[in-house]
Amino acid sequence: MSIINSILKVFVGDKSERDIKAIKPLIEKIKTYEGALGSLSNDELRAKTIFFKEKIQQSRADQDAKIASYKEEIEKTQDIDKRESIYASIDSLEKEAYTNSEKCLMDILPEAFAVVKETARRFKENETVVVTATEQDRIFAESKPYVTIVGDQAHWANTWSAAGKQVTWDMIHYDVQLIGGIVLHQGKIAEMHTGEGKTLVATSPLYLNALTGNGVHLVTVNDYLAKRDSQWKAPLFEFHGMTVDCIDNHQPNSAGRRAAYAADITYGTNNEFGFDYLRDNMAHSPEELVQRKHNFAIVDEVDSVLIDDARTPLIISGPVPQGDRHEFNELKPEVAGLVEMQRKLANGFLADAKKLIREGNTKEGGFLLFRAYRSLPKNKALIKFLSEEGVKQLLQKTENYYMQDNNREMHKVDEALYFVIEEKNNQVQLTDLGIQYLSKDTDQNFFVLPDIGVEIAKIEAQNLSKDEEAEAKELLFQDFGVKSERIHTLSQLLKAYTLFEKDTEYVVMDNKIMIVDEQTGRIMDGRRYSDGLHQAIEAKENVKIEAATQTFATITLQNYFRMYNKLGGMTGTAITEAGEFLQIYKLDVVEIPTNRGIARHDREDKIYRSVREKFKAVIEDVVELSNAGRPVLIGTTSVEISELLSRSLKMRGIRHNVLNAKLHKQEAQIVEEAGQSGIVTIATNMAGRGTDIKLSQEVKDLGGLAIIGTERHDSRRVDRQLRGRAGRQGDPGSSQFYVSLEDNLMRLFGSDRVAKLMDRMGLEDGEVIQHSMMTKSIERAQKKVEENNYGIRKRLLEYDDVMNAQREVIYKRRKHALFGERLKVDIANMMFDLCERIIETNKLASDYKNFEFDIIRNFGTNNVVSEEEFAKGDIVTLANKQYEIVFNAYTEKCARSAAEAFKVIKNVYENNGGQFERIVVPFTDGVKTINIVTNLEEAYASQGMSLINDFEKNITLTILDEAWKKHLRKMDELKQSVQLAVHEQKDPLLIYKFEAFELFKKTIFEIDSEVMTFLTRADLPQQEQPAEEVAEA
Repeated sequence: MSIINSILKVFVGDKSERDIKAIKPLIEKIKTYEGALGSLSNDELRAKTIFFKEKIQQSRADQDAKIASYKEEIEKTQDIDKRESIYASIDSLEKEAYTNSEKCLMDILPEAFAVVKETARRFKENETVVVTATEQDRIFAESKPYVTIVGDQAHWANTWSAAGKQVTWDMIHYDVQLIGGIVLHQGKIAEMHTGEGKTLVATSPLYLNALTGNGVHLVTVNDYLAKRDSQWKAPLFEFHGMTVDCIDNHQPNSAGRRAAYAADITYGTNNEFGFDYLRDNMAHSPEELVQRKHNFAIVDEVDSVLIDDARTPLIISGPVPQGDRHEFNELKPEVAGLVEMQRKLANGFLADAKKLIREGNTKEGGFLLFRAYRSLPKNKALIKFLSEEGVKQLLQKTENYYMQDNNREMHKVDEALYFVIEEKNNQVQLTDLGIQYLSKDTDQNFFVLPDIGVEIAKIEAQNLSKDEEAEAKELLFQDFGVKSERIHTLSQLLKAYTLFEKDTEYVVMDNKIMIVDEQTGRIMDGRRYSDGLHQAIEAKENVKIEAATQTFATITLQNYFRMYNKLGGMTGTAITEAGEFLQIYKLDVVEIPTNRGIARHDREDKIYRSVREKFKAVIEDVVELSNAGRPVLIGTTSVEISELLSRSLKMRGIRHNVLNAKLHKQEAQIVEEAGQSGIVTIATNMAGRGTDIKLSQEVKDLGGLAIIGTERHDSRRVDRQLRGRAGRQGDPGSSQFYVSLEDNLMRLFGSDRVAKLMDRMGLEDGEVIQHSMMTKSIERAQKKVEENNYGIRKRLLEYDDVMNAQREVIYKRRKHALFGERLKVDIANMMFDLCERIIETNKLASDYKNFEFDIIRNFGTNNVVSEEEFAKGDIVTLANKQYEIVFNAYTEKCARSAAEAFKVIKNVYENNGGQFERIVVPFTDGVKTINIVTNLEEAYASQGMSLINDFEKNITLTILDEAWKKHLRKMDELKQSVQLAVHEQKDPLLIYKFEAFELFKKTIFEIDSEVMTFLTRADLPQQEQPAEEVAEA
């Protein structure tokens, strides 16, 4: 493949070279402004920002003027169809205006980038930058220590605090950083090597895009980086009158967070941006919203956010209405006993397999070896045995034999087991023997699901009365529900015991189960495994089992970031996932050249047979490097390994720091010290992304920072990230990975070639092999895992895309209801859709009586089209006619209610002496009563119509929210149930799409029906003392 690529490069050229070549003329243009800008005074330099903003406003002035005139027209228009068409025109003008402002930004880019570079130069070369004080300078001076007002001047110091550390500005943009900035502005991903100053790269596109006033978001992986970068770079923007804030400095739903989003430039973490979006879509008044439109986001460490975190959806959940029905505590002893029994079995199979294989009976031995593997693949004795000569190949050969013809012979292997573990797919399945063992003290069908179809047929064959048959079916469904819940709980407990290891997948802290992010080694605070798995792990570890929850709002990070008009990203490692970025996010990856050449020496992997030998070698090499005075950074894949290495180094008397999920608070400080002579730092994959490891000259002379990787990660990207900690900005350094055949990657995805080669070379325990061919084999294994993980992420996205289309419909309606502007149009559309559905259903059945009944039930009016018209007319004509009747009836009813309420409002307003600001008015449909709070002055001025608007808003929001919660719960259940389709050789995703569509259609119909029923039937109750309904402000 590499030969073909080389030939193509000769004729077509390298993609990254072509990308950079296209950007070079812009860099030259930026340089042409440098001389002129350098000769400007500080005030004149700042005036450029005002000039840019005016230019952008002019580029969209025509559209803005038309939008303003349309908005005035809407105020005077009562006709619903006309209003709908005006709203469509406004939307299209908004798009035009956005396109114009983007073109304008591209025009002013060279000069704007030059302004940012000149500002950085002035801050570097002057301890204080003096300007004529503006109103904004005076506001900044009240809260920013680096801005002081002296008479009519503002003094900007070039030293300030960032994340509690004093910094003096010392950076001016290199050409490669400006190239990176252009790539970000174009809505692409800039791949820049570690240490190339990505935080400075973002300043130019942030400034340029903030000129529009639509807000720019800079997204980081953790709150430390968000807070640090927002303080570190803020003066550069504030100097030009722009506001900068960080959402992580403020509580959710607070005024502070709202102000942070209103700033020109907003920093924050990916999860907080996502959760704020979900919270906004649960708000009950526009004042509660915090986010603005999603204009432009730059994602720092874009691979971590959009690839690694993409597999976990963001979920806001609440208690399940019917409480917790799980039986975790009851079933735990049974499962623990079952796992113990299987462990004994597995050890027995392994012992017999070893004996037979050594005797030369590979057929029987291979069979038992495979059985031991299907019993407990993570059994340490089994893993050790598999690293011996020829054993891995024998297992592979046996597995291939039993997997052929769609696993036709697999039952022979599994019949002696209580459950089967499929480690690659993360699945555990109970066998008949396991069910038999678990049912020994109870009814033999205790863990067996009844066949619904067969059982219903049996009930129907009994010739029972209607009531008795209904009761029998109800009991059957109840039994099915209880048993499916029980079997689900059982399988989650089995997963917890066999696939999830403490201190690897999760840690126990403060009597709680905390998930560890497999990519970064960080604790994923506030995250819980879904679908009862978290409760199962809580039961296993004897901590408090939290109550079951249901989803109130959910979105994947993938779909959240796809909402932005423009998205850019930067990272040191994106090229290996370039295909995924392009397919899912339509983001192109551009490789940015380094400012200085890379002097780091990346050595070939050292490969050992066993984990024990590997770690022994790691410790020896670390001791040698540390004694030579070089700093060492050891990258590990789990908390457990980092603690094991720490104990070994303590025994050798080597001073070191540990950075893992349990000890992540001092991350920045530990990483900054990691470059000192002789210092050893053990870190899980989190290893200080975004934090510089600075080296002294003495350390550089000794060879720089030494990177030790104790295992190859599933993803090549994470390994590149670890290597990139060394060799920043042309510094010397080295990287070395250590691999054993017992490592997870090699066990699950490593090709047999590595094991075969080691066998052929006759390698003994403790001996090492180091060759480029072996390193390539390992990278092939990593590619297999990456493809596997990409498949999972793509599948998750395909499921979420179904939900996303539905979410967009609901959230759009919700937004219209919240602001009220377009609600009248939505209500009219609901009315028409409902009329059309009622007519279609009854027309097909030729049932006029039922049609009359449906109209009365849904719209509270007995004014319907005549029976003759119903019989002769077509569906569309009838729907239009009936819609007109119910719409006019509803309009009259609203006018009556407003006039009735106005009597009370007038009395209160004219006689309260300014005592009350709001008034509470009850509406009832005869069954339930809802209190509507409305602004007294507005209600008086509009003669009660604003009360009707608030009534419509309140009802629509309440019904929408309840229906959406119910719908999400059904969708969760649907996602679970469709997985059974695999057993019928069907694609669960296709069934999910079809069923979800039907479910959503039903939900929308129920929403329309409920909203219409309440709006048309509810009225003011007859009251003798209405003034009592007044609430004080």
